[in-house]
Amino acid sequence: MKKYTDTGKKDTRSGFGAGLAELGKTNENVVALCADLTGSLKMDEFKENHPERFFQVGIAEANMIGMAAGMTVGGKIPFTGTFANFSTGRVYDQIRQSVAYSGKNVKICASHAGLTLGEDGATHQILEDIGLMKMLPGMTVINTCDYNQTKAATIAIAEHDGPVYLRFGRPKVANFTPENGKFEIGKAVQLTEGTDVTIVATGHLVWEALIAAEELEANGISAEVINIHTIKPLDAEAIIKSVNKTGCIVTAEEHNFLGGLGESVARVLAENAPAPQEFIATKDTFGESGTPAQLMEKYGLNANAIKIAAEKVIKRK
Repeated sequence: MKKYTDTGKKDTRSGFGAGLAELGKTNENVVALCADLTGSLKMDEFKENHPERFFQVGIAEANMIGMAAGMTVGGKIPFTGTFANFSTGRVYDQIRQSVAYSGKNVKICASHAGLTLGEDGATHQILEDIGLMKMLPGMTVINTCDYNQTKAATIAIAEHDGPVYLRFGRPKVANFTPENGKFEIGKAVQLTEGTDVTIVATGHLVWEALIAAEELEANGISAEVINIHTIKPLDAEAIIKSVNKTGCIVTAEEHNFLGGLGESVARVLAENAPAPQEFIATKDTFGESGTPAQLMEKYGLNANAIKIAAEKVIKRK
């Protein structure tokens, strides 16, 4: 099995900041808007180098989305930045009406998503944002796994014509994808080849899936790991091809199992290749305060949980 190396833990929000800074140099149409969280979203470098293209709107997220939608009419490519909870739940009406329905070229960039937000607790740990965004017609939904991939995705979505939801996080996590790798929207990345079980993961759970695959290999189980960085449009072809080979699948995400990656995969299987599936996700619950590691353990979002799910789903074949 192919091995991956953590080149040094980094937070994915810094990948967004680096990508935005690069866009500032190469695309004069890119503008950035932030709802009073410039430091947390790592937008400082863009702000310092391109003050005429940076707009601090204050704690007024709905206004930020409206401003961004308006800027697209003049040919600008706005990147909005705030926490995932405020990027989606607080401004859903504005996103639906002013961005998605109108097909505006707005990039909604959201940090501090999921349980790994940690000590801030349930009010900020949004676990339903992917579902909210993927149900909007025309909305592209991306959930990156590490610093390098987040930087690449940030740069790539500027070239995509249409609304995008880009989700990333606060904690420092393994950085293992290629430094200057190409990011292709809607194209899954197969990380390992396997014959016994397919593991498709997104976001922070991709690295955990790779750890689980190594542990499974030690027990004589061959796991195929696929990084689903784009949840919509979903790479159905990659999923079907893998499941036709392995005969079963585990989906892993830092999100509610209602409305997330797992449900999208289940629909693909139901329509094309019915097979046993196990879900690694939160089970219709809010989070709570705690360290990211404590919460991932309690809510079953780690390598050990993926390993157990893989062993279970294989028995269902």
